[in-house]
Amino acid sequence: MEMKNVVLAMTGASGAIYGLKLGSELLRSGAHLTILISGTGFQVIKEETGLDLKGEGDPQQALAAYFRPESGQLEYFAEDDFFAPVASGSSAPDAMFICPCTMGTLSRIACGNSGTLLERCADVMIKERRPLLLVPRETPLSEIHLENMLKLSRLGVRIVPAMPAFYQRPESVDDMVNFVVGKVLDSLGIVHRLYKRRGAEEGKGTSEK
Repeated sequence: MEMKNVVLAMTGASGAIYGLKLGSELLRSGAHLTILISGTGFQVIKEETGLDLKGEGDPQQALAAYFRPESGQLEYFAEDDFFAPVASGSSAPDAMFICPCTMGTLSRIACGNSGTLLERCADVMIKERRPLLLVPRETPLSEIHLENMLKLSRLGVRIVPAMPAFYQRPESVDDMVNFVVGKVLDSLGIVHRLYKRRGAEEGKGTSEK
């Protein structure tokens, strides 16, 4: 599926590498990518990867230096910038990914509590019936977590937990990350070559359709 305008949001859940890899793949697909990062999201990215996207400079520049997108392919908006185009249903993107997604963010989306641009954009996706996909990263899951995910799933939100598989015999952390990100892309039919599918011939385990 071709996605021209996509939002990638990253929150403070563990698993920042999933979001960074997903961003790279979305840019590789040719999509225009808008990135939203929560305050704790910046902290977790730095803690888990050593990548300081906020620092003393401009996150837009830091993101561009990391992803190296084509000119005009990437935008960043601060979490309090409600004048960003993605805050309006008239400019709703083709799809939104929240990867990784905290249980707090998931809960606020389920309740329609839009206190940040990230949550407002998710609210827009639901009300405009556009694809919204969450990658929750939490364990164990409480009844509250499960009920919130069920509520969102019934509203059409796709829930793809960060659960690596092992039938492809991963040999590195990157292999496990690629599997999860590949499943995220599969959910919206976006072509990738991140992992070998069960039963696929060597070198042919892609999502090309």
